[in-house]
Amino acid sequence: MKKHTLALLFFWAVACASAQVVQPLSQSSNMFQRPAPLAQLPGPSHMEEYVVNGKLRLSIEDALLLALLNNSDVNVDRAQFDIARFAVQRAHSPFDPVLTAGFAPTRSVFPSTSSLIGASTLSTLNQNSTVGFSQLFETGTALGVGFNTTRLTTNSSFATVNPSFNSGLTFSLSQPLWRKAGLFVNRAPIVIAQRSIKQSQAMFAAQLNETVARIIGEYWDVVQAAESVDVLRKSQERAEASYQHDKRALELGALSPLEIYRSESKVAQRKIAVLQAEYSLKRAQDAFRQALGADLDARAGALDLELTDKAEAPGALAAIDLQDALAQAVKNRPELEAQRQQLSIDDDTVRLASNNLRPDVNLSATYGTSGVGGTVFDRNGALLSAGGFTDSLAQLGGFGFPTYGVSLQLRLPVRNNAAAADLGTALVTKKRALYQMRSLQQNVGIDVKNAVHDLELAELLMAASQSSRDLTAKTLATEERKYELGAQTIFFVLDAQDQLAQAEQALLQSQIAYRKALAGVDRATGQLLEKHKLEVK
Repeated sequence: MKKHTLALLFFWAVACASAQVVQPLSQSSNMFQRPAPLAQLPGPSHMEEYVVNGKLRLSIEDALLLALLNNSDVNVDRAQFDIARFAVQRAHSPFDPVLTAGFAPTRSVFPSTSSLIGASTLSTLNQNSTVGFSQLFETGTALGVGFNTTRLTTNSSFATVNPSFNSGLTFSLSQPLWRKAGLFVNRAPIVIAQRSIKQSQAMFAAQLNETVARIIGEYWDVVQAAESVDVLRKSQERAEASYQHDKRALELGALSPLEIYRSESKVAQRKIAVLQAEYSLKRAQDAFRQALGADLDARAGALDLELTDKAEAPGALAAIDLQDALAQAVKNRPELEAQRQQLSIDDDTVRLASNNLRPDVNLSATYGTSGVGGTVFDRNGALLSAGGFTDSLAQLGGFGFPTYGVSLQLRLPVRNNAAAADLGTALVTKKRALYQMRSLQQNVGIDVKNAVHDLELAELLMAASQSSRDLTAKTLATEERKYELGAQTIFFVLDAQDQLAQAEQALLQSQIAYRKALAGVDRATGQLLEKHKLEVK
């Protein structure tokens, strides 16, 4: 009874060990189900929430939300990150428990060549059934349990057990003692796959950082194009006002007919500039709709855009310290984090390659028991006892016929060129990754410096453009006053109008450049996602 209890406890331990295997991302209950592949992509989402008075009304935060939900490039990058997650599931595959079963019946009929066979034509039916379980653990320990039984039926008169049941139960345990021994060596593929997920996450964050910066830039491109149209329309209105003034003066005889053409031609020129700006605005809006995914929806794609953020910088201008910006970039740039994960992966690969150069020493132990059961006859063919399969199982449980053994095996390659080459490759790869990290750090430093310098330049240009715009506005007012008093010709008024339009365009351009430069600093320092409350999970 104690031996039966020990056998049950052993099977229970095997079952518990199997249950400790890390669960994969998809449960085994789905192994017989065929998932339906996605046949069609859904349309853009959340567009209707931003439709106000027949327009798509968006702030920068709204635009980023829609882009992250609907932008095709973002979803492609996200898919690459999701694919990397399955590498961890694949890395667990060596530790998947395996259950095998087999049934192999064989019928044999052949003529007898000896009276000792017990039949003139010997007929046998051999039915072999096997069940096995194997499990590799993260320590390198390999466990195997096998059960087999063979039912043999024959017409031989010399068979004293017919049909007979021969059953066997075998336990095997193997443990590497040097090479492939320990948790790290066996878990290394899992650890590398987990680091690869972190690396993919960092790379996705880097791609997202660039995408967000691009969308912000396209947002300000639309704002600039729209306000540029307003500037040119105001310039056209000034030219039309001057033309109407000259037209009245011509009607009163106060102006020569030859002087009216100058103001009239200026109106035509500014109409052309307005038309060109309007179509530039349409192109910028189309590109921005594509970034938001609005072009995927017929209704949303036809709506006019109303962007609520203005070009004028609110509040005080930003003050960025270069050294602080460099420190933030080293801390936050996802590209650097991805390279750090690569360095860790290379360290694990070197360590794993070094282990493969060690001799292979394995300790194995086996234990088996057997049992026989069936219908027993004496030599004269009289029935002694009617048994069967359960008798063989009873003998197995009694462990009365054991077979056991232990083996120690050493495998010492005289030369292991493959392992040595793998180690050399791993060391060179690590060295290359270190150079890549240094190059990346240098590029990040240049990126941050350029972004800070662009911001400083944008602030200076914006201040100078504001001053230029104010002075040209005063100049125009002075020329208009002189023209009204007859002390100046229309040429100087129209020229001052052109100068004012150019100054207003320059001011608008400098304001947009400042806005983009701010986003550029956040991108270069790795704070863009955090500033807009975006997190990669």
